[in-house]
This record gives sequence, structure tokens and C-alpha cells, in this order.
Amino acid sequence: MPKIIAKPYWYLRHGETDWNLRGLSQGRTDIPLNSTGLAQAERAGQVFSELFRNGEKPFDRIIASPLSRALVTAEHARNAIRASGGPDLPLIIDPELKEVCFGVQEGQPMGEWYDPWIEDGYTPEGAESFATLQARAVNAVNRTLEEGGTPLFVAHGALFRSLRAGMDLPINVRLPNAVPLYLTPLETGWSIRPCIPESV
Repeated sequence: MPKIIAKPYWYLRHGETDWNLRGLSQGRTDIPLNSTGLAQAERAGQVFSELFRNGEKPFDRIIASPLSRALVTAEHARNAIRASGGPDLPLIIDPELKEVCFGVQEGQPMGEWYDPWIEDGYTPEGAESFATLQARAVNAVNRTLEEGGTPLFVAHGALFRSLRAGMDLPINVRLPNAVPLYLTPLETGWSIRPCIPESV
């Protein structure tokens, strides 16, 4: 399976939705952020703003999934950076960063089917296989990394699991909503550094 190019990048999962709260599989279903998710997106934006205010230039562009929960999270981050005197960063929508299609499982509780899907031993009817997701997601990230600079990707939880596979990291690790991650390649493996505000 494809592997991620050894270049640093940032990753942000979208803020919370009502389906997240209820433990339902979202996939391609375009569920908006709830009030908690909007607050999480604002908080992530403040974390990024602080980095730029401190004179750092953590990333030079934002690449987002077109699904509203990710795109609105990305917009909040960009707006917060700009409002605090930081740069007006390009926001690019990449359809290849859409969440996996869960087929008949969308809108259903996350259940016993999920682990076998991660292990690529079972694919729900009408869904993408994990291998297909990994190929799509890793190729999208690599395409951006090859352009140079350091991007921030704003996307989804299952999609990040496929990126973990592309970095040879343990795959089935839950990613909290709207916690900025800085990923850097090491001589052996990758470092993942969460940037969590002190108020959380």
C-alpha cells in the first residue's frame, strides 16, 4: 500500500457533530457541526493564531475536505489566523479528502463491523474498502506534499486512520475532534505532536 512522503504536515479533524455525539457512522453524509463543534473549531483557530503571533510559520496553506463539517472547521481556523494579524492563507478544497463512504452503515451506530473493515477483511455494502480509502487519502496528501511548503489538512477521523497506515503507525487509534496535530518524519517512523490549548 502507498506510504506518506517523509515531509512534515499538520492535520486537523473537524469539530463535533450531532452524529459524533450519538456514536453514528457519518461517512459521506454531510452532517454539520453542532454548537460544541463550532466552539472546538474556534479554539483550534486560536491555537494556530498563537503560533503565528509567536513568529512561527507553521503552515502556508489549508487543504480541506469539501464536506461541511471539515470545510467550516477549516474556515474558522483561517479566519482566526487572519483576525489575529496572521496571513490570509489559501484555503483549497480537495475532493479526495472526503471521508470514506460507509455505504449501508452510514447513520448506523459504530459497531462490530468497524474493526474488520479497518483490517480490510470486511466492507459494508456500498462502502469503500479500507485499502481503497488508504490509496486515495495517501495519494492526496502526497500530491500536496510534493508541491513543497507545509500544509494543514482539515478532514476526517477514518481518513486519518488510513494516513496512519501510510505512516506505518498503529491504525485503529481514535482521533479527537478539532485537536491540531503536527506530524514530522523521524529516522524511524513519525512523531505526532498534539497542540492542545491549556484551557481544554
